[in-house]
Amino acid sequence: MGKLLMIAGAVLFLVGLLVMYGPKIPFLGRLPGDIVIRGEGGNFYFPIVTCIVLSVLGSIILNLISRR
Repeated sequence: MGKLLMIAGAVLFLVGLLVMYGPKIPFLGRLPGDIVIRGEGGNFYFPIVTCIVLSVLGSIILNLISRR
C-alpha cells in the first residue's frame, strides 16, 4: 500500500509540473497532424499527434521502470 501511495504521489507531482511548465514547452500541443477547426461560433482543437507521442513516451518510460 505504501509503494502505491508513493507512486501515486510521484505521478501527481509530474502532472503538476506539466501543468505549470507545459505551456512553456514550444512543440507540445502544436505538432503537425493535430486537428484544428476554426469556425464562426468557436474553435475545436484536438491534439491527436501530441497524444500519440506522449503515449509512446509514457510507455517507454514505464517499460524502463518495470524492468527492474
